[in-house]
Amino acid sequence: MSGPLVVGFDLDMTLVDSRPGIAAAYRALSARTGVYVDADAAVARLGPPLREELRLWFPPDEVESAVTTYRALYPDHAIALCAVLPGALDAVAAVRARGGKVIVVTSKLGRLARLHLDHLGFTVDGVAGDRFADGKQSAITEFGIRIYVGDHVADMAAAQAAGVPGVGVTTGPCTREDLTRAGASAVLTDLTGFPEWLDGVRDSAWEPRD
Repeated sequence: MSGPLVVGFDLDMTLVDSRPGIAAAYRALSARTGVYVDADAAVARLGPPLREELRLWFPPDEVESAVTTYRALYPDHAIALCAVLPGALDAVAAVRARGGKVIVVTSKLGRLARLHLDHLGFTVDGVAGDRFADGKQSAITEFGIRIYVGDHVADMAAAQAAGVPGVGVTTGPCTREDLTRAGASAVLTDLTGFPEWLDGVRDSAWEPRD
């Protein structure tokens, strides 16, 4: 390789099946605040930032308080219930085995993302938290990411806007067709096929940009 391999991964529904934990955190939030949140509906559309979901349930002047409460409840209610998605640990290890670095770029708050990664045994080189859409695009550039992997159409759009290949996985809410239309360079059923895909990518995918 003529330049560093840096691969960015989304967290929720790309590396980690966080639906059971997030649902539990929403139910705890409802119990704490008395405001009903349909946890099953909320986890069916994971991807956008927390505030966007909470705006569907809380009055505008209560959203920030709800965000703070949710994040305080999250470690005790969510972390232990989440699981590694198929191939995720091996995909991260494959990047590092090839001399590359792994950066997790997620809409989840960085310290909460770290709790998931540590609990599930991921070894990564950095976390860019509280990033979505344009925020993910800027993180891709900031961290020198050459390939970005995610499950959401916004992940593919961010990769395309940053000028790097986007690899979609259909483990989240978006279909193969959705991800392809959003600009994915490749779409995988899950991350079990990622090491083979990585080996087949030309070195130019991670050459330094001008």
